[in-house]
Amino acid sequence: MGSIEPVNQIFTDGACKGNPGPGGWASLMIGANGERISLSGNTNGADTTNNVMELTAAIRILEAVPERTEVVVYSDSEYLVKTMTRHWKRNKNLELWRQLDALSKILDIRWEWIKGHAGNLGNEFVNDLAGYEAGVRKTPPQLDHYFPSYKNTEVGQEKLTHLDERGHAHMVDVGWKKETEREAVAKGTVFLKAETLSLMVSGGLEKGDALGAARLAGVMGAKLTPQLIPLSHPIPLDQVLVDLDPDETSNTVNITATAKSTGRTGVEMEALVAVMTAALTLYDMCKSLDRGMRIHDVRLVSKKGGKSGDLTLE
Repeated sequence: MGSIEPVNQIFTDGACKGNPGPGGWASLMIGANGERISLSGNTNGADTTNNVMELTAAIRILEAVPERTEVVVYSDSEYLVKTMTRHWKRNKNLELWRQLDALSKILDIRWEWIKGHAGNLGNEFVNDLAGYEAGVRKTPPQLDHYFPSYKNTEVGQEKLTHLDERGHAHMVDVGWKKETEREAVAKGTVFLKAETLSLMVSGGLEKGDALGAARLAGVMGAKLTPQLIPLSHPIPLDQVLVDLDPDETSNTVNITATAKSTGRTGVEMEALVAVMTAALTLYDMCKSLDRGMRIHDVRLVSKKGGKSGDLTLE
């Protein structure tokens, strides 16, 4: 592809490691003003087909496009393009076709078939990204290797979304995204002396119920995330759960926080802040007895929802 046309262009592709086999999908939107938005996901090892992944790639990116937007969708899948343009018979994947039909009613879509592996940079990128998601490719492709100069407004893996094209910090615009159900789970561990843990569990600490206070503090911390983390979005939280599990065999308190929301951006930060706030509360309530306490291994373990797909880290 030579110069980028001044229209909203979308490239989509799907892949399987075997057919059927574990699948992945990828999409790239190049906006009329030059921004790039890349989305991708996979089946978490479950078997699927190339055709299902091809349709999924188109659906996921089109769901992120505002109504009445004019777009051109490029795909090397004749199954997708010719079914939408030449009305090929639909024998399978009927629910996916229904979703595409519904999107076609609220968007101005032109479907274009392009030959795969023919030097089209958008097609090459989504092909490689879908292959990575499916497990066919070992490393994720870098968007700036395909388009050396670009402004990325959403998912891209190479640029920090909180920096604009001049390197200045800014809050990412998520207003174009549809509200979806979001969930994030984070965990962390507090190590402490056996005597301290015993007092905590029995309620014998001088400062009172440390576990109860930490649980409440975790919920409050999640709600205050936008005031603590620069450029994070205020999110209406549907639920925050903070679970503290004392383990007297390892002298630890294992903390798990789950944050849920229906919104335009994820709740990973809220879950992580909940864990840290709960851990710091335990530390504060026990530090006079145990100066050697350690907060360890605070991390995100999973997220659900959004256009970038689900993520499970453990």
